[in-house]
This record gives sequence, C-alpha cells and structure tokens, in this order.
Amino acid sequence: MTALVPDSSTAGPGAIPAPPEPSARQRGKRIFRFLLPACAVYAVTTVLHLLILSAMSDADGPGLRERLLAWDGNLYVGIAQDGYAQRYSYTDDGSLTGNNLAFFPLFPMLIRAVHTVTRLDWGTSGIVTAHLALLAALIVVHRLLTRLHDGRTALFAIVLLAGAQPMALSFLMSYSESLFLALAAGTLLAAHRKAWLTAGTLALLTGLTRPAAAAVAAALAVAVLLHLLRERRVTPRPLAAVVLGCLGTPLYLWWVGRRIGDPDAWFRIQEAGWGTHWDNGAAFLDFLGETLRRGEGWVSVSTAVILLALTCATVLTWHRGTWPPLLVYGTGIVVLTLAQSNYSHSKLRLLIPAVLFLVPVARALAAARTRTAVTVLCAATLFGCWYGAFMLTVWKYAI
Repeated sequence: MTALVPDSSTAGPGAIPAPPEPSARQRGKRIFRFLLPACAVYAVTTVLHLLILSAMSDADGPGLRERLLAWDGNLYVGIAQDGYAQRYSYTDDGSLTGNNLAFFPLFPMLIRAVHTVTRLDWGTSGIVTAHLALLAALIVVHRLLTRLHDGRTALFAIVLLAGAQPMALSFLMSYSESLFLALAAGTLLAAHRKAWLTAGTLALLTGLTRPAAAAVAAALAVAVLLHLLRERRVTPRPLAAVVLGCLGTPLYLWWVGRRIGDPDAWFRIQEAGWGTHWDNGAAFLDFLGETLRRGEGWVSVSTAVILLALTCATVLTWHRGTWPPLLVYGTGIVVLTLAQSNYSHSKLRLLIPAVLFLVPVARALAAARTRTAVTVLCAATLFGCWYGAFMLTVWKYAI
C-alpha cells in the first residue's frame, strides 16, 4: 500500500511546503553549539583542578597520576585487571574484613573496555574512563537543566558542579561518581523526553554503578506516575521502564550472594570493611554534634559546615517549583548519604552527583548581573579546586 504523503509538486496554493533538510554544515554548527558549554566547562575546570593539585603536591611525593588513582581508584582498576574476589576476606586474627566485592561492576567493565580499545595501561585507562564519563555527564546535565530552566541557569549549574563543589576533584579520579552522574542525569533527561525504555535502561545501568541508584529508580517511578496521571491511561512502556530501572542493584547483590554462598554477603562486606549500614542518620548527627561542639580540625569543621549548607540548599529546592523527579533524585542522594554510617569525611564526595542543591544557587546567579555571577563563580571554583586538592594531598585518610 502506498503511503499518503503530500507531494509539494501537486499541493494546492494554500499548502505549506515542508522545511528544507539542514545541510551538513548546519548540523555541524548545531552540534557544536550543543556541546560547547559542557566541553568548555570541562576543559577549564579540569585544568584548574590539576594545576592546583600539582602545586599542592610535594615534589618527592606521589605524582598527579598516583593522586588520581588513590584509594578506591586503585580498587576499581584492580577489579578491571584481575576480577573480583572469590570469597570473604579475613584479617590475620580471623576477623571478617572488606574486599572488592563491595564495588559495583559497571565502572570496572568500562575501564577494561577502554584498556582493550586504547591499549593504555590499566591505571591510565581508569582515569580516562572517569574523564569521558564526566564530559558526558556535563553534556547531559546541561541539556536537562536547559529544558527545566534556561541555558544561563544550566551553564552556571555545570560550573558549580564540575568546579565549585568541594570534592568535585573526585570526578577526575578513577572513581565511579562521574559515571553515576552521567547515567543518572541521562535517566532523568530521557524521562523528561518520555523516552521510557531508554530511561529504564539507563536506570538499570546506574544500578550497576552504585547502590545510590535507588534514588534514580525512585525518580523514574515518580516521572512515570506523573505521566500516567496526565494521560489517564496505563501504557506498557512507562511501566517497563520502572521495572528495568529497579533491576540493576538487586542483580549485583544477588550475584555477590551467589558467588560467596551467603545472600547477605554484600552487606556483611560493607559493614566489615567500611562500617557502612543504615542508621537513620545517627552517625552523621553524632559527627555533627561532636564537631560543632569541640571544633577540632579544619577538615572536620569544614565538612560539617558544608554538609549543613548543602542540606539547607536541598530544603530550599522544595519551595522553588523544582521538577518532581529531579527533586526526588537529589533528595534521595542526600538522604542515602547522610542516613548511613559510612566515613563522615567521604560524605562530600558521595554527594557530588546530587545536582539538586546546586539549582537554587545557579538560578540566583542567573538572575544576577553577569559581572557579579562571574565573580562568584570564579571565587567558588577556586575554593572548590583548592579544597579537593587539600583533601587529596594534606588530609591523610581516604576521601
């Protein structure tokens, strides 16, 4: 059967001609304008981070590459190179301790893919993977916030995201935060565009990156619920997206349990190695009270103050007409981070993919004069770059 498509050669005088197809040059310009803000922010903030980190590193100490592979970075690279542990690990006195099964598999899998394609060494492959993921994350976050607000707000938000946040340096390390952010933001963008199966697939991949993907699955479920309420009918694709989005983390936890022969294996490893368990925020409140009462040490005090500021900024977003799925995602990341008994000085790193608490600041800067906004962004970015470098060079413990 021949499709009934209007032919401009036979259309009547009142017919509207179809718009001409854009040329290759026009498409190239459109792509360039689309990518330019994120690429520029990535380039400037990365150079600043690395320059300040280099300046603060001792000449006879670890180099830039070693700094970017520190702590969990080496663990991820080790998984990519040698695979996961086969069983529980124990200390010399027979006590259960943590091992690399605590770390989710997607980031190491991508490190292995980059290593296979580029033939770079394993450590460099881990760093390159994180940088590629950060660039993708900035592109997607910029696009999402442009749709939700405007281009000026989106631009300021990604500057805050990549440069001004304390511990934004972690995005450049062989850590999974950049990949998690790219996939989470991609899920939200796909849900906003009602590309449900894409959103569900990205949410599933997020669940294979970090356990905090529970916040992404909840945000996707809210987006689907809002869509179904508007449409007043149930369709299969949105529901399939929710099912897909909830599968990633349970699949990995099941795999770890099957590998070890203990359904609670992942939780036991987390508790034994890092003291991580759900405590309704008791450990965080203890840290906050002890730090603010005694005020011992710059790192503890600054961490407490910044965590309070980020919590207040998150609360502000509940009164400013924020898109509900973004609200659920960002608040979920904050709650999951603060309500667990993990290492208090790592919480700033765990919060950097939340995005939500940056929106009020970005909107305020977008409404300000350009000179004022640029001055604030420059000062905040310099502080954020310095803070991350300080935590990686002067602070002796894991971030």
